[in-house]
Amino acid sequence: MDYQDINAKTIDRWVAEDWEWGRPIDHETYLRALRGEWDVLLTPTKPVPHRWLGELRGKRLLGLASGGGQQMPIFAALGADCTVLDFSDRQLESERMVADREGYGIRVVKADMTKPLPFSGGEFDVIFHPVSNCYVREVEPIFAECFRVLKSGGILMCGLDNGVNFMVDEDEAKIVNKFPFDPTLNPEQMRLLSETDCGVQFSHTLDEQIGGQLRAGFTLLDVYEDTNGSGYLHSLNIPTFWATLSQKN
Repeated sequence: MDYQDINAKTIDRWVAEDWEWGRPIDHETYLRALRGEWDVLLTPTKPVPHRWLGELRGKRLLGLASGGGQQMPIFAALGADCTVLDFSDRQLESERMVADREGYGIRVVKADMTKPLPFSGGEFDVIFHPVSNCYVREVEPIFAECFRVLKSGGILMCGLDNGVNFMVDEDEAKIVNKFPFDPTLNPEQMRLLSETDCGVQFSHTLDEQIGGQLRAGFTLLDVYEDTNGSGYLHSLNIPTFWATLSQKN
């Protein structure tokens, strides 16, 4: 089975088990967004600055690997024309459920983001891409596809795992792994992921992720760091994620 198929099935099961990132927003949260009271996350704890998103009314927005009914309903409430792409059936079911409940339209697309995106060039004004790079072996082709499907002047917002989580043991107390963390090349790393029910995950460098966006043609506009939200590294305030704002000029 392809590692992306493994990850889709794993995430489907996590959602069924009440995974934090698979819980759709409730009706009251949607109503607050309609009143202008909202926040969204690219990384575990820090809300995305509202200025990154600007005025969304009438904008065509792609939620890339952003299923689950958490961010897209907020953007729909703010007036965006939303498309969501994900490879998890249950995450997409949640998107349909919230859209039906709240009465807005959304285009729901099941696709593997490691393949060419099923959209025309220049189709979107905004791409919102929460942390999912850790489930993908090669990230640079994704940035190239994002550049292609964005309009000139369009913006890309990404949540990115900075690799620190892949250095340490399960208790986050010891450095135990060498880089790259690539279970398709390292059977011991695949065994570790299987034993801890983590799907198939990969470490990525600054060069791959920030450099990859720059090489795709983006201009980096802003960045912030975030922690895991819980655990030993979080208690030490050690950043484990980046969020980036980039623009297609």
